[in-house]
Parts: sequence; C-alpha cells; structure tokens
Amino acid sequence: MTILLNKINEVKNNIKQWKREGLKIGLVPTMGALHKGHESLIKKAKEHCDKVVVSVFVNPIQFGPNEDYDKYPRTIEKDLDVCEKNGVDIVFSPSPSEMYGENNRLSNTDLTFVCPAYNIVDCMCGKSRPGHFDGVATVVLKLFNIVNPDFAFFGQKDAQQLFILKKMVKDLNLDLTIIQCPIVREDDGLALSSRNTYLNTEERKNALTINKALKQIEKIYSTGVKDTKVLFDSAIAVLDKNLELEYLEFRSFDTFEPVEEIQQNTLVAIAAKSGKTRLIDNIIIR
Repeated sequence: MTILLNKINEVKNNIKQWKREGLKIGLVPTMGALHKGHESLIKKAKEHCDKVVVSVFVNPIQFGPNEDYDKYPRTIEKDLDVCEKNGVDIVFSPSPSEMYGENNRLSNTDLTFVCPAYNIVDCMCGKSRPGHFDGVATVVLKLFNIVNPDFAFFGQKDAQQLFILKKMVKDLNLDLTIIQCPIVREDDGLALSSRNTYLNTEERKNALTINKALKQIEKIYSTGVKDTKVLFDSAIAVLDKNLELEYLEFRSFDTFEPVEEIQQNTLVAIAAKSGKTRLIDNIIIR
C-alpha cells in the first residue's frame, strides 16, 4: 500500500527502518501531474530496488518570476492512484515551508543554494531560465539527503538537468547512483510532458514537428553527414514556422561542450515554444 507523507521526519523514520533491514531504496523525484513518462521511471525503480519513494513537489525555487509556478498542474489524488497502481511505497509531498522553512524567503539571499558549474548552466535551458538549475540542484540534493536513496531515476528528456545532477553526484561524492531512463513519447511522437496539457489542437499539431526535426537530423546523419551546420539547417527546414525556436544545439554528452561535428555520444537538444508553451526534446546519437 502506498502511503502519503508530508513531513521530512516521517520520511526519514521510514528510511532508517528500511536501511536497518538492508533494503535498497529508489527515489523518483517529480513535480507531480504524473504521466506515462513518470510511470516508466517508477517501473525502472521497482526493477532495481526493494522500496520506492516518489516525491511530488512543485519546487518554487526553480521557477522564474514570469514562469508557470502558480498554474503548474497539481493533481495529488490522481498521482497517488498512479503510484498505488505501480507499487510505490511512499509518496513524499511536502509544502514549500516544510522544505525551506516557515520564515525563509525563497532566494539565495536567505537560503543555501547549490550552484552547478557555470559552463554547463549558462547554455541551453539555463540561458533563458537564469537560476533554474540552482533551484533544481538544491531541491534534488535536499531530497537525496532526506530519502538517502541507493538509486535515483531521471528521464533523458531533461538532458541538461540529467547531466548537471550526474555531475553533482560525482563532484560532491554522493553515495548513490543516478539511473538514466529513455524518453517516453505519446503515440504521435510528442515527448511526454505535464505541460502538453496547455496545448490547443493547432499548437499541438505544430509541436509535432519538434520530434520530426530530430528525426530529420538522424536521417541525414545516417547518410554520413557529421557537420552540425548542415544538420542544423536540415532540422530547421522541418520545423513548423509558427514555432518560436529557442535553441537547437549539438553537445558532447560526456563533457557538455558544443561540437561542430557529430561524435560518439552527441546530444542533440531542442527547445521551442508552441503558442505560449515551452517544450523540450532531444536525441543522443551513439
């Protein structure tokens, strides 16, 4: 049976008992509004671990002042049903005051933040969302300290976040393993996201060309083309003109440095707005 806990100490008490029993613990951090992508993470956690904790927390410190924190979907009852169906042991759904204190203003003038390496943060999603990855790294480190997992599960869709968190675990000598899980897509190819619900019919139709652009890059690359300028142009030709492209970048997924020619383990990442909804997607060329 899945239990819902809102207090840090309640979670820690359960974890201490599990650790005494020698059980392997998995953590799936989420902001709720769970979909099949989250379910795939939970299923992977169940394969690796004896006990699984899913956090459901819309983290205020990773949202900018003009972003969608207030309207971000909050569906805790539905999320609990998803977790129950998939055999989750604990859903941890704290309030912001439980995570950051009653009297804290949510900025780094009052709170201790984790600041990832600047050369990884100041690009791609970090360029248009200043402070976002500080907020992500901070809340994830807090969750790691609260749950003390052996494994934590993150999707490839948030590739920059995934790279940053893997580096944080390595750089801060954290005793856990991050498991990278593949992107889950809807039947039409759109990468699953809680924000997909914001799209109207026309915006969704336009958004489908994001994945088509990535497939075009794979297709041209398969013919022997490695020049990223050529591949970039081939993708732009496929993207719907009504999309507002934020970036389309080619980076080594070993170092996160930009590449001019496709190499082994190259990340091809894209962000674009369809209407007012910002969407991200990527492929990793092996």
